[in-house]
Order: sequence, then C-alpha cells, then structure tokens
Amino acid sequence: METITIIRTVTLVIALLNLSLFLAGYSPLPIENEEIEQVLTAIFTIGASLWAWWKDNDISRKARKRKAEVKWSR
Repeated sequence: METITIIRTVTLVIALLNLSLFLAGYSPLPIENEEIEQVLTAIFTIGASLWAWWKDNDISRKARKRKAEVKWSR
C-alpha cells in the first residue's frame, strides 16, 4: 500500500475519532468557545474526508494488482 494512502486513511480516522468524541460530549480540542470548536471539528472532518478519498485509493490486494497490471500494460 502506498504511503500517502496510509497517511490519508489515518488522518480520516483521527478526524472521525475527533468528531465522535465531540458528539459524545468530550472536548477533544482545548478551546473554550463551543461554536469555534464545532466549526473546527466540522472543517477538520470534512477536509480529512475529502483528502483521504479524493483519489482512487487501492486498498485491497485485488485493486492494487489491477493497478499494477494497468501501469505495466501502458
């Protein structure tokens, strides 16, 4: 698996964990103003989601094999 795919996936997991903590009533970000925290959490989650899945991420072995075959056939 490519390094950038792993980084994007880990970033997405962190963003989703941050959102889950916030929805459960915990304050993952040390900010007093709740509105700012909500906006930052939403921006972080949306940004991480878009970044993580913007490109075709070949997660499974079958997908990586197909990608290699396509590159090889060019």
